[in-house]
Amino acid sequence: MTDDASATADTAPSPTDDLVALTREALATGPLCDPCLGRLVADRSFGLTNRERGRSLRVALALQDDEPVADLEPDADEPCWVCEGESAEAQVAEWAERAAYAVADYDFDTFQVGTRVPPLFEENDRLLREDLGLDPDAGEQLKAELNREVGKRFGRATDTEVDFGRPDVQVTLHLGGGEVEARVNSAFVYGRYRKLERDIPQTKWPCNDCNGTGLNRGEICEGCDGSGYRYDESVEQLSAPVVEDAMGGESATFHGAGREDVDALMLEGGRPFVIEIDEPRQRAVDPETLQAEINDFADGKVEVTDLHLATYDMVERVKELDASKTYRMAVEFDDPVAADDFADALDRLRGATVEQRTPQRVDHRRADLVRTREVYDIDGELESADADSATATEATVELHGEGGLYVKELVSSDEGRTEPSLAGLLGVGAEVTSLDVLDVEGEDEPFLTDEFVREHEDESGQSGDGDEDATDTESA
Repeated sequence: MTDDASATADTAPSPTDDLVALTREALATGPLCDPCLGRLVADRSFGLTNRERGRSLRVALALQDDEPVADLEPDADEPCWVCEGESAEAQVAEWAERAAYAVADYDFDTFQVGTRVPPLFEENDRLLREDLGLDPDAGEQLKAELNREVGKRFGRATDTEVDFGRPDVQVTLHLGGGEVEARVNSAFVYGRYRKLERDIPQTKWPCNDCNGTGLNRGEICEGCDGSGYRYDESVEQLSAPVVEDAMGGESATFHGAGREDVDALMLEGGRPFVIEIDEPRQRAVDPETLQAEINDFADGKVEVTDLHLATYDMVERVKELDASKTYRMAVEFDDPVAADDFADALDRLRGATVEQRTPQRVDHRRADLVRTREVYDIDGELESADADSATATEATVELHGEGGLYVKELVSSDEGRTEPSLAGLLGVGAEVTSLDVLDVEGEDEPFLTDEFVREHEDESGQSGDGDEDATDTESA
């Protein structure tokens, strides 16, 4: 090809350069509505709807041919052959009205509209562009047009905003069957809990004897007295029902940042958690009121603090953020331990890197691996019955360590599977007789930051997040 020929090819007009000719050819294919005509050149100009583009093209052709524009419009009883009337103003308004009705019982701030287009309509779009010599995806497809136009009307009708990420509600229009499908996404409440009584699991614990049914071979299960649960109460059961009721949800799921042993307390700074409410009818609940209601319901067994309405991403953050833990343990030794030896052992553990083979108590459910974890800080005090005695068989130990550190085995050595250990350094058998968790902190940053807080409006219409500063005040 010569340079002149190449230049001619590069500057050859595209099928949409002569818009009047394009309009003439498009209208010759059959009755065509303004939106479907305008969608052919949806990438032309700005600030126009496809309906306005289509009308402008029709008017331009009427001016070119010096004939009434009405002669170029389809008959009233003859629908557009491409969308079969789905783009008509009245039909778009009806879709928006039906979508708003489908979610009328739900409180929401954000939405997204989707459309399922029958294969026939997609084929019509393709055939129109093929007849005009256009690319199959030229302009805009019917689905995108309806999503936007119905969405604009839906947003105005409900006073809400579109969200292309994770909206509060998702409305899907089924053009083929005429149905409107509404999906209400979950709401989330973040907080920290303290567990003030022992023998309370974090979440519901189904009875192993009856698999949570309450019945064993047709009889009331003796293992759970027919309740279906190994324990009558849990942190989840003492908190989530209050949130579910306040939000009018269908169900609740409790997500914790790890979990303490059933017989351990969770004190001081508390453990981060998120309660997820499925299909909430009310989202704008007041965190302070909710916090008071949960604490009243829990009756001193569990206490929650720092409640905030949270985003969907907070669930993953609570589950995945690297966190350190602070523990307080009561320790019992097989033989008396001297104060100097005890202090020296703690000094050697402070800042130590510990190698831990999977403990025997959990090796039935976890892979047999050797893990390394850091002891950030450790202190302790011997508990001597005689104030004048330099030895004791009991001690209190407080430890701040990396997440995943098996602290009971750090004390006992687990028959040498943990090195170094308190028992190994002392040369005396040692066992944790009670354990309390004092705090759970993010390793590098707090669990709660502003980006994970969802604002709410109080009864006065003022927006807020429950506190002036939405950042965790985690304490060691």
